[in-house]
Amino acid sequence: MAEGFAPFTMEDLAVRLHCSKATLYALAPSKEQLAVTVLRHYFAGAAARVEASIAGVDDVRERIGRYLASVGTEMRMASPDLIADLEAFAPTREIYERNTRAAADRIRDFVAEGVSNDIFGDVNAAFLAEVISATLAAIQRGDVRRRTGLSDAESFTELSSLVLRALTTTTSEQ
Repeated sequence: MAEGFAPFTMEDLAVRLHCSKATLYALAPSKEQLAVTVLRHYFAGAAARVEASIAGVDDVRERIGRYLASVGTEMRMASPDLIADLEAFAPTREIYERNTRAAADRIRDFVAEGVSNDIFGDVNAAFLAEVISATLAAIQRGDVRRRTGLSDAESFTELSSLVLRALTTTTSEQ
């Protein structure tokens, strides 16, 4: 998470992890496939932790805020080097993109729930989810950090505030 995976060889990893290369090769046939395995495991755990953070939260606005904040916490662990490595290798980029789409889908579900319960008014949940998805990807790639100077955590906080303000404004205008 801190250094990415591209610069390391299996030998480097074996030394750092105090294990044999055979142990690593038992997990995956190459360094890149080991990265895929590790990242699948990381993102599955991250998704479970994010879901746990919203368990039992009935208020959909609070759920959206907590969800985005938890995604920010999880992504705070990913260094710019890791993000660059994820983007450069198609299988890890696909894992990364799939998780970003899953986060957007969860937000879409929350917004649809708020709309169906007349909490948010008439909001196009699919459009909002696409805007959030694009913003999540820009935050995770470091685009927002480079353009605004905000940390990823600050960016997730701003995104959460922006979405909740938009939903509140939509509700109060009715």
